[in-house]
Amino acid sequence: MTVAAPAPALSNQEVARYSRHLIMPEVGMDGQLKLKAASVLCIGAGGLGSPVAMYLAAAGVGRIGLVDFDVVDYSNLQRQIIHGTPDVGRRKLDSARDSLHAINPEVEVETHEVALSSANALDLLGGYDVIVDGTDNFPTRYLVNDACVLLGRPNAYGSIFRFEGQASVFGAKDGPCYRCLYPEPPPPGLVPSCAEGGVLGILPGVVGTIQATEAVKLIIGRGEPLIGRFLVYDALRMRFRELKLRKDPDCPVCGDRPTVTELIDYEQFCGVAPAAPDTGTAGAGPAADAGDEATVEELKSRLDAGGVFVLDVREPQEFQICRIPGSTLIPLGELPKRLGELEGRGEMIVHCKSGVRSAKAVKLLREAGFDGARNLRGGILRWIDAVDPSLPKY
Repeated sequence: MTVAAPAPALSNQEVARYSRHLIMPEVGMDGQLKLKAASVLCIGAGGLGSPVAMYLAAAGVGRIGLVDFDVVDYSNLQRQIIHGTPDVGRRKLDSARDSLHAINPEVEVETHEVALSSANALDLLGGYDVIVDGTDNFPTRYLVNDACVLLGRPNAYGSIFRFEGQASVFGAKDGPCYRCLYPEPPPPGLVPSCAEGGVLGILPGVVGTIQATEAVKLIIGRGEPLIGRFLVYDALRMRFRELKLRKDPDCPVCGDRPTVTELIDYEQFCGVAPAAPDTGTAGAGPAADAGDEATVEELKSRLDAGGVFVLDVREPQEFQICRIPGSTLIPLGELPKRLGELEGRGEMIVHCKSGVRSAKAVKLLREAGFDGARNLRGGILRWIDAVDPSLPKY
């Protein structure tokens, strides 16, 4: 993929700014003009989107689009370096735009405060040369992939979790797409999000700069992009591995006889149920039936009246951060082999951080005969919001 260079030359100020590019034969004046003429859309202004957008702005990409609809939270600051402490509470798009203009006022920054969907993806992505996927959920990843294939736009993909990152370029001409690697999404709730499992704050910096590098290479038409290659980075062991990917001729999107010729319902495709009001689950993972749930107000009343057994299925490190008084910790992964510790318990209220893991725990408990198990709606985050705001949120 190459971007035609515009006729006008760089200004003297731009020559000074990009001088280290201009003296490289692989970039030079022609490559820098291609960067100036190019446009890149970053899906997300969070962990991955931060280094991607910042380095693309510094590199002189002429038009950068940002898609996000969130606000800056304290928990973002450990990794989302495009935002600072004074930005907490601001729209991420406003904070990111200010940061990018501070880095390079020559760059045009376009903000799109929307939730990417099948209804708007083609129009939105179609206005850019390269797409950078910095999302953290499977429905949006499949949506971005399919839209890029249908539009003929390369997708500089990245993902992160705990100490591991992945990167590739999908949807390029004659190259594989995300569905060639993952034809089907994992079962809902099987893969925890970064909010549940955590992420090393430096990790998105490494993966995001790889994505930015791939975008620049695609624009200037130099080097060997990660097309047909899947890069896996293990930060804990400081190892990179590369896997070869082939275009699947039977891929339903980019194969020889595609069956997906328009965008579909990706929430349904990934088996993600819409979030119930005020559950704190954001639509991720299995939803509990109304009869299986207790509110934090109900739990507070029961505790004040003499108690009810509260089971915390989070991890020990989360339990150290904050806890509901009197709760008993049995992490979800240990629950099947520790059911004997719960023998004789009647009613119990089960909670995790937001209600996703505890919903799985309640299902497991009820299948094991603990009919009195109920899920705490919204988890400890909802408890903090409504009952005890003195506890720290994470």
